[in-house]
Amino acid sequence: MTSYFPSHGDIRYGVAQYDLTLKYRVSTNWLDATALLSVIAHEPLTGLDLDFGQFRVAGVTVDGVSARYTHRDGKLRVSLPWTLHVGATAAVEVRYTGSPKPVRSVWGGLGWEELTDGALVASQPIGAPSWFPCNDQPGDKAPYRITVTTASPYQVIANGLLVHKYRSAGTTTWVYEQPEPMASYLASVQIGRYQFSDVGGTRLAHPPRLGARARHDFGRQDQMMTLFVDRFGPYPFAGGTVVVADDDLDIPIEAQGMAIFGRNHVDGRRGHERLVAHELAHQWFGNSLTVASWQDIWLHEGFATYAEWLWSQASGGPTADELAARWRRRLEILPQDFVLGDPGTALLFDDRVYKRGALTLHAVRRKLGDQAFFLVLRAWTDTHRHGNVTTDAFVAHVGRYAEPSVVPLLCSWLYDKPLP
Repeated sequence: MTSYFPSHGDIRYGVAQYDLTLKYRVSTNWLDATALLSVIAHEPLTGLDLDFGQFRVAGVTVDGVSARYTHRDGKLRVSLPWTLHVGATAAVEVRYTGSPKPVRSVWGGLGWEELTDGALVASQPIGAPSWFPCNDQPGDKAPYRITVTTASPYQVIANGLLVHKYRSAGTTTWVYEQPEPMASYLASVQIGRYQFSDVGGTRLAHPPRLGARARHDFGRQDQMMTLFVDRFGPYPFAGGTVVVADDDLDIPIEAQGMAIFGRNHVDGRRGHERLVAHELAHQWFGNSLTVASWQDIWLHEGFATYAEWLWSQASGGPTADELAARWRRRLEILPQDFVLGDPGTALLFDDRVYKRGALTLHAVRRKLGDQAFFLVLRAWTDTHRHGNVTTDAFVAHVGRYAEPSVVPLLCSWLYDKPLP
């Protein structure tokens, strides 16, 4: 399988645990941090490569022993003090300081980003090295512990559950634990002057002045959750948080157990509610079930887009049939030069990934019928819960539940350029 980002990731090892300890100064965008990675060798290792941005590395140790390293061109290359044999583990600690900067990409800056008064992390697909050293590939998932210390007027939200919080001399330390495995691009920290509200069991962080509008706009998440649990199976995480940043954002941002919206997505009229449904669905498709390779991104975005259509119908809007017909007409007038199952890096976030992905699922649904189709989806999320998925695995999965003619239909949507 060809990697869309061959300079990212090192398949020779995996990470079993990340423990990130960050001290962040909002006023100067300055990070003083330690990252402790528990790595496991997939082949005999005398060294390993970590994806890592523009920081000053103060030192690297392996199981407490100082290790030699080089750091340039986005790679921290660590020479191990001894050979790490297959299946053996080692604790790699990296101490570093600097001003986090987004990773440059064709989609703009990715990763840690300064806000007007705070910071956010938006890493999909290759922005994680902007703030911590990692094995930056979606197929290498691990639990995380994220500790952030910053000035006390600011609130900190990170993945997982808040397990400790304590104050000291004008700063507050927040400790979050994410026990379910997580891809590096989904690791996230949000820092701002937020107020917390509880909306239908979801923790909502928002600027205080936007409280009433935010509580209204996200007020139907509990109904969305009921619908999606019925269609997709049990919610895969212990909790969930929605963050409304006090800046405008082009699009909402997904993270594991979290979704981040801009203040421009909050209008008090639920004008962006389809995006609320989309980001919630990513907790199943993208965060619990994560692609092993970026070429299969339709398994995230097509499914989340289809969830929008399901919510539209359930909430009294256009039905899934109506939305499918509408988008079919729109896609028909576009160039027929696109392969959903392997769109290429330049088209990774093309709207056709989203809409043709959703149309693919609707075509399978119409072929199978509702009862069998949603059984397929629930079995898919159950079988691969907290794991990695591929398009080939999905095709095989559908084949186990369907008459033989369904698989050729599915493959024509995935691999033929013209719309079936």
